[in-house]
Amino acid sequence: METPPKIAIVDYGMGNLRSVQKMIVRSGAEVKITSDAADLAWADKLILPGVGAFTDAMKELNNRGLTSGLNAAVLEDRKPILGICLGMELMARGSEEGDRVEGLNWLPAEMIGFDRRTGVRVPHVGWSPIEKSERSPLFNDIPNGAAFYFVHSYHMVCDDPDIVVAQADYGGEFTAAINRGNIWGTQFHPEKSQAVGSALLANFVLEDFG
Repeated sequence: METPPKIAIVDYGMGNLRSVQKMIVRSGAEVKITSDAADLAWADKLILPGVGAFTDAMKELNNRGLTSGLNAAVLEDRKPILGICLGMELMARGSEEGDRVEGLNWLPAEMIGFDRRTGVRVPHVGWSPIEKSERSPLFNDIPNGAAFYFVHSYHMVCDDPDIVVAQADYGGEFTAAINRGNIWGTQFHPEKSQAVGSALLANFVLEDFG
């Protein structure tokens, strides 16, 4: 019998942790919700969820001693990680939101606010279809044009367009999902996206990203 994958969901006080956990358990994974950096070494893969403000989130990661543990697990040990919404945003260099603070700086990217002059309401809340890249295993068996649930006021602008693996439209195209090596992220909330969200999380848990 195969050993189930071990997944650590990073708890820094700002995420839909239980909703993510419930979906991942369906994939047969062993899951820990943790704010202990030692558990990042235990896990095969990591999930960094998030809801709220960029500045507050980075302060929480730093105050809980999680930043160095994440850097070690992701940058040194090359463990696959999936950032969800704010969790993906934290992977950028920084954000326009609030007082300028450094992000995790794993991606050559900035978080930029939606342009209200386009007439869109901010935040962007609701279902939007995505245009996916054919090369991303995160979207295996998920049809192009599938709709996912978004709640955000800022979107990622990447220096390198090759790391963008899905886009959506809200007053113009924006980055809906990214991948760079072992680093994955979705601006949408798979845990709120019903069947397609469950399929995406199962892909992350079960795919061999080797």
